[in-house]
Amino acid sequence: MIVFRDPSEIPADFGRTVVAIGKFDGVHVGHRAVIERMKQDAAELGARTVAVTFDRNPLELLRPELCPENLVTTERKIELLGEFGLDATLLLTFDRALASLEAEVFVRSILVDALKVETVLVGRDFRFGHRGAGTPELLRELGPQYGFTVDVVEDVHPDGGERRVSSTWIREQLAQGDVAGATRVLGRPVSVSGEVVHGLKRGRELGFPTANLSEVVDALVPADGVYAGWLDDHDTGIRHPSAISVGTNPTFDDVERRQVEAHVLDAEGLDLYGHRVTVVFTDHLRGMVAFDGLDALTAQIAADVEDARHRLGLGS
Repeated sequence: MIVFRDPSEIPADFGRTVVAIGKFDGVHVGHRAVIERMKQDAAELGARTVAVTFDRNPLELLRPELCPENLVTTERKIELLGEFGLDATLLLTFDRALASLEAEVFVRSILVDALKVETVLVGRDFRFGHRGAGTPELLRELGPQYGFTVDVVEDVHPDGGERRVSSTWIREQLAQGDVAGATRVLGRPVSVSGEVVHGLKRGRELGFPTANLSEVVDALVPADGVYAGWLDDHDTGIRHPSAISVGTNPTFDDVERRQVEAHVLDAEGLDLYGHRVTVVFTDHLRGMVAFDGLDALTAQIAADVEDARHRLGLGS
């Protein structure tokens, strides 16, 4: 997949396109419905597929006090879009200039002139252009003038429920530690990737060594607590069953930031320092609590490990 970071980078001979526009934060099942429809439309027209998205949530610039945390970093979003086999993504820099662009100018300069669009796909609640004046209805009005059609993709309601899939819903699930629910709405497992760094080595002292992720990860971390899941080692390609801890370890008072730590089950002497890994969350085991002493903490960790082993289908 080609990544364009400005409309001027798109070659004049790139060809006609079918375009899906959106923030695509998390690239959840609602976004995937739009992308799959785009691929179908493009196949029928013999056109290229292009996702048009932004380098940040527009609220970060327009109303920062209302801007939520991103589900994934921009780099991870691009990776996820690339997994669909699209021809290209146009990653627009959302700055004051773009925010002030009138909706029709956005359509003419980006969709028509740069992308030579034949069909535009959006969700029903999509807004674009200055003061959010651009709507699916406006796109339909402009389509005949500029020679494109509009395909509005309806909301996705998992299992026929009342609530539609949204990034807001996924944030709520992650804040509650509901990684199973978030997995269903995302359409893929909840995971975070980062580099394994040196920690306080307290887990090793307690008999349960952990791989500590760096502070910089590529996705929103679930609520503090203990989880079952997997550690995927990018360096070796090996997947390890794990018991995962998220939080500041309230039994002690010397952990200054939230940490993601994975204790690999049934593996002694494993050296993961400096490795790039992905921690995958499958089940929430319990919340994070402070224990009265190391004996109580160690006993609970042992119980957590057995619970994780059971949840992962490894037996006892």
